[in-house]
Amino acid sequence: MAKPGTENVEYRVLARKYRPRNFAELKGQDALVRTLTNAIESGRIAHAFMLTGVRGVGKTTTARIIARALNCEKGPTPNPCGVCEQCKSISEDRHVDVLEMDAASHTGVENIRDLIDTVQYAPVSGRYKIFIIDEVHMLSKGAFNALLKTLEEPPAHVKFVFATTEIRKVPVTVLSRCQRFDLRRIDAEVLENYFGELLKKENVEAEEGAIALVARAADGSARDGLSLLDQAISRQQGKITEAGIRDMLGLADRAITIDLFEALMKGDTAGTLGLLDNLYKAGADPLMVLQDLLDLNHYLTKCKVAPDTANDQALPEAERVRGSALAQQLSVPVLTRAWQMLLKGVSEVSYAQNAQNALEMILIRLLYVSDQPTPGDVLKQLKDGSTVAMGGGAPAGGGVPRGTTVMRTVSTVAQAQPMPLTVEPQDGQAVALHSFEDVVALFGLKKQALLQSQLVNYVHLVKFEQGHLALRVKEGAPQNLVGQLTEKLNSWTGQRWVVSLSREQGQATLAEVRQNAAQSVMSEVMASPTVAETLKVFPGAKVIDIRDKK
Repeated sequence: MAKPGTENVEYRVLARKYRPRNFAELKGQDALVRTLTNAIESGRIAHAFMLTGVRGVGKTTTARIIARALNCEKGPTPNPCGVCEQCKSISEDRHVDVLEMDAASHTGVENIRDLIDTVQYAPVSGRYKIFIIDEVHMLSKGAFNALLKTLEEPPAHVKFVFATTEIRKVPVTVLSRCQRFDLRRIDAEVLENYFGELLKKENVEAEEGAIALVARAADGSARDGLSLLDQAISRQQGKITEAGIRDMLGLADRAITIDLFEALMKGDTAGTLGLLDNLYKAGADPLMVLQDLLDLNHYLTKCKVAPDTANDQALPEAERVRGSALAQQLSVPVLTRAWQMLLKGVSEVSYAQNAQNALEMILIRLLYVSDQPTPGDVLKQLKDGSTVAMGGGAPAGGGVPRGTTVMRTVSTVAQAQPMPLTVEPQDGQAVALHSFEDVVALFGLKKQALLQSQLVNYVHLVKFEQGHLALRVKEGAPQNLVGQLTEKLNSWTGQRWVVSLSREQGQATLAEVRQNAAQSVMSEVMASPTVAETLKVFPGAKVIDIRDKK
């Protein structure tokens, strides 16, 4: 039952109650504020503005501030008074000359035509007639086209302000007619200070850690953060606590997240699954736990490679100390491997029927590889001639699962690749061919892939001379292969070629030559002591490809 005297009082959410009314109150958009302030003070006011950015960073709010700044009775001024009739009517969405349209529900050409019909009329009470179109990317192609001419040369009393979260969907023809402003995500520190000020105005007590959690969860959006604050105030009568916010958001305690990551890196299966089970019973969302691990992994990697930048992270001192110490114990390859496995797990947890089970399987995979050396460590130790230790924390059997591929780079053997054309043809000049391989390479250069493949697979060379080829063609070759070969050579080389068929055995086809060379390279690689030792370290692995290091 409502308290006496409050039956007719409508509650306004924080996002509406504390909507900025001027540029000074706009948070986290210093570049935009500075540019618009200078433009208004100097009188260099564009006829169309395009405001873009993620949700909740102030696009629509900025559009309304522009409207007040231009129509204020003391203006145009970058500091609208907020008390004149013009400012008050714009704030209350009842100004006859400030027309705000939602493009998501007014997408058609007819809506834009109605708008264009009103452009020619002078403003009724304000200095400018201002059209604010929200989510402008939702307009149809026809609507955009209908707007172009008016947008390029509007009357002097008309201003357009567009807002969108999908700037890539706005045609370039529209963007080129607007002055574009990209609104940034608001820094967590700025949001934290802002939320603290609002809570004081609302006479609500809150722990610093709780406000920091809300600012971080807002992900750069003031509106998202204020919505979370509204929810927290309703949920926790009295004082907003950090534990309460974690419970509301389904977050894991940061200290527990570090404990969990440490257990993973140590290969402590019982400890890892025990901590995960405790988090689940406490109501932590599996996807949020995974995201916390990713955030911690990213922070530790930054601590490892760039300690100075990592110090800027908005983390409590205790967490920074623990994180710095943990980063020193881990290598970048290990952290990178963990990042890839955790990142791949995000989609698995998102689409799994049982998110908790999916998270457990991801962490078990991490536990499985925790004591295994990285590929770089294996190759380094093999190069040094030392034995590769697998560690005692890996599951029984050690090594990697059967069927895993070891790809070894070999630079001491020649690759069985076709030789390039000896003399590349210049524009308008004939080309000299010095071998049958040159003939085949020329077909590739001329982008005759089918004919080139047929020459490689079906033709045995019997004799090669300048202007004369003697060939034996395998069964299954196209009947017109010799004719096409003759025609192309005569055309490309500028001389007459005779291509004859022979019954002699001839040389092996180029495909057979390459296959024999590849088998020879594979035999040489398999005989290498380094490869033999590598295969011993990884039972069940096999070499499937050999590539030149160059």
